Amino acid sequence: MDMLWNGWGDPAKAAPLPETVTGLLRDLLGVEPRSTPALGLADIRPPAPTASRAALRALAAAVGDEHVRTDGESRVRHTRGKSTPDLLRIRAGDVSDVPQAVVLPATHDEVLAVLRACAAHGLAVVPFGGGTSVVGGLAPQRSLFVALDLRRMNGLLDLDPVSRTAVLQPGLRAPEAEALLAGHGFTLGHFPQSFEWATIGGFAAARSSGQASAGYGRFDEMVLGLTLATPEGTIDTGRAPRSAAGPDLRQLILGSEGAFGVITSVTVRIRPLPEVRRYEGWRFRSFEEGATALRRLAQDGPRPTVLRLSDETETLVGLAQPDAIGADPAQGGAGCLAIAGYEGTAEDTAYRSERAAAVLRDCGGTPAGTEPGERWAHGRYSAPYLRDALLDAGAFAETLETAAFWSRVPELYTAVRTALTDTLTRAGTPPLVMCHISHVYENGASLYFTVVSAQGADPVAHWTPAKHAANEALLAAGGTISHHHGVGTDHRDWYVREAGPLGVSALRAVKRRLDPEGLLNPGVLLPTD
Repeated sequence: MDMLWNGWGDPAKAAPLPETVTGLLRDLLGVEPRSTPALGLADIRPPAPTASRAALRALAAAVGDEHVRTDGESRVRHTRGKSTPDLLRIRAGDVSDVPQAVVLPATHDEVLAVLRACAAHGLAVVPFGGGTSVVGGLAPQRSLFVALDLRRMNGLLDLDPVSRTAVLQPGLRAPEAEALLAGHGFTLGHFPQSFEWATIGGFAAARSSGQASAGYGRFDEMVLGLTLATPEGTIDTGRAPRSAAGPDLRQLILGSEGAFGVITSVTVRIRPLPEVRRYEGWRFRSFEEGATALRRLAQDGPRPTVLRLSDETETLVGLAQPDAIGADPAQGGAGCLAIAGYEGTAEDTAYRSERAAAVLRDCGGTPAGTEPGERWAHGRYSAPYLRDALLDAGAFAETLETAAFWSRVPELYTAVRTALTDTLTRAGTPPLVMCHISHVYENGASLYFTVVSAQGADPVAHWTPAKHAANEALLAAGGTISHHHGVGTDHRDWYVREAGPLGVSALRAVKRRLDPEGLLNPGVLLPTD
């Protein structure tokens, strides 16, 4: 099934906001219902492809006629990603950067053939997995491009139960990967909010981080090997789990966002399926107090599999359990809600839960039982659907994220909140700004912000100054421009500053060697020459 063309996920799961929530949006934020009816997919008519017949014939020769799609619906469904500006533009009928065609290869060799065909005919290439990018990662700065949809490359190629490794194809969606691994008694343990739709190749290309990262690690920590198809040939990495044979080329490919090549296979570390899963809720008086508790567990253990903390605003609104917003007025409450989850053997989870509880209590935490944790687990993939409902109701809703060392987290939290609040308030749309910590490390943590406000006359133009102000604030406060969403085009200019002139020059040299014509996702990750 394809994802909803003008929103997130499965259309059958879309639901309007409860009247209690729309009333609060109106009274507190001045949100007004939309004045124009929504466009349907049949109303969106992209311009006809302008790529030459010779180019389309070359693509068909690479993958077969039936796997080159030039119809309007296929091209619209592959236009941009799923950020709020992306959705607002497509909902307004803006398909100015629609691909010329959608090409569906089935093998590594077919990917190489497509890249050769595109190089011969001057077509740019945008690798397309689940289409879940929220940073402009599918919006190249080139009018003539094709979307390289990898959905046919969706197999489990190998599983080594002795080494506990698996080789997965890039177009494999996360639920399908988990089902295939579960058939052998294993799990990847990677469960980001995009889990239901994102793909293995996308996880690697964007350095994804899942909601159980405290226990299973980030996706880049799970990757043991990669195969990359480029216009200049193939790169294979991952002869051993670790190596001292020069710089690790895997790290060059991870996070490259399709700018250096197309990932065609990923070798990953796998773990046995957990015997037990248990999720608990804890209350803290303040975000600072809760963050101290998370730091204690991250640094000294025992570390839960899932560890997250909502600030006072997010807790009060109830966003920690998004599928229940508006259904239970008492679900939020005062203070801050933390979720601690444990997966593994019965003995191990009981041990970690008991020892972690002692740390959480020592830091001022009050146990709230399993209901908040289980409610979070049940609704952890619901937030993007809530974003769609907010847009339908006339509100603006967007997210941004960063990470920093523990000593900088308080300053970073205040700086980004202040930048967003001040910028949008001056524009006449005072926002609700919420935040949570959802990924912790021995040395630092991520911060994930959600912003809700009225849309303004031009929602995209209205948001841009606030986004820029937040980016400036997080860099000034010592944060990274992205912890797990990636760079895309939205963060590119700030990434260039974070990497520095010499670092960017080195990456440009890599791109020139692997992609001499600059055809791979031009303008994504790195500015075009």
